[in-house]
Amino acid sequence: MITDRMKNFYTDDNSGITDADRQWMRVIYRSIDLDKDENAALYYPEDPIDGQENLFRIIMRLLASNTIPAYEYLDGREIFTEKYLIKTKDILDRFYIPYTEAKGSTEKNPKFTIEESDVPTNEVLSYYIVERWEYDTRNNRLRPVVEAICPVLHRAGDFGGDALRYPMFWVRMADIRPYLAAQQIFIDDDNNLPTCTYDDFFTLNLYSGDIYKTRNLKNKSMAQMYPDPDSLKRAQDSIQTNLDNFEKKLWVPSREEVIAARERAEALAAGADTTQLKESSRTSRTRATTRSTKRSTKEPKAPKVSKSKITSSSNATRSVRRRK
Repeated sequence: MITDRMKNFYTDDNSGITDADRQWMRVIYRSIDLDKDENAALYYPEDPIDGQENLFRIIMRLLASNTIPAYEYLDGREIFTEKYLIKTKDILDRFYIPYTEAKGSTEKNPKFTIEESDVPTNEVLSYYIVERWEYDTRNNRLRPVVEAICPVLHRAGDFGGDALRYPMFWVRMADIRPYLAAQQIFIDDDNNLPTCTYDDFFTLNLYSGDIYKTRNLKNKSMAQMYPDPDSLKRAQDSIQTNLDNFEKKLWVPSREEVIAARERAEALAAGADTTQLKESSRTSRTRATTRSTKRSTKEPKAPKVSKSKITSSSNATRSVRRRK
C-alpha cells in the first residue's frame, strides 16, 4: 500500500536544490540491454513469483489502473507536459495488447484489466533512460539522476528477420519511484536475499547502459554524428571518461596526491632518459662499427724506416776538461 506520505517523500525535491544551485548539467541518453548480467534484475522474474514482479509488469499495472501518466515518445525530444500525455488505451491498441475495461472504469478515470499472460514481458528486452548529470554548489558534488524511462519492445516483423525496436512511451521516474521503492529485488546470484529495491537500483546506478545520445542543439543521436562504429565507440568512451573525471577536476589535490603525481612524472621522465641513453649508445656503437669497417677495407701503409745518425766516437766521448 503506497500512502500519500510515501508519494510526497519520493516525488518532492526534499533536498531543496534549485536551478540557481546547479552550476553545470549534462543530459545523457542510455540504452539498457537486459541481456547483460548487470541488468538482469530488471527482467527477472518473467512471471510474478511470491509477490515479486519485474519492472515492465509494475509499469503496466500502474498504467492500467490509471495511477501514473505516460508521455509520447517523440524520437529524441522528451517533453513531459500535459500536451504530450498519451492514453493507456492508445498504448494497448498500438502494440496489440489484449485488455478489458476494469470494474469502476469511467470516461474521466479509465481503468483496464490485462491478463498476466498478455503482458509482453518477453518482448521488452531493453529500456531507454534519460540521465541528468548535475553539479550543485549546495552539496558540492556531481550526481547522476535518472529522469525518465522508456520500455522498448523487440518484435519481429511480418516477414521474419531481425526483431525491430519499438519505443513504447516515457514515464517519469518521479511518478513511479514510490512504487519501485516498495518492490524488493536481489541482484546477486551468491546472495538470494532481496538486498535492495528497484529505486535503489536506479539511484545507485547499478545498471549498465551504452550512451546513444546526448542533448544537443541539432537533436542528433551519436550514430548520426559518428557513423563509423570505431569512432562511435571512442566518442562514447570519451563522454563517459569526462563524466567520471569531472568531479576530480573541481578539487585541489592533497599533499600526498601531489607527491605521488610528481613521483610518477619523474619515473616517466627517467624511463624516457634511459630510453634515449640506450638509443644514443646503440647509435654510437653503430657508428664505431662503421668506421672500423671502413678502415679495414683500406690497404695497409708501409712502415717508415728511420735513418740512424752516424756520429764519431770523439763526439760521443767529449772531454769535460776541454769545456774551459
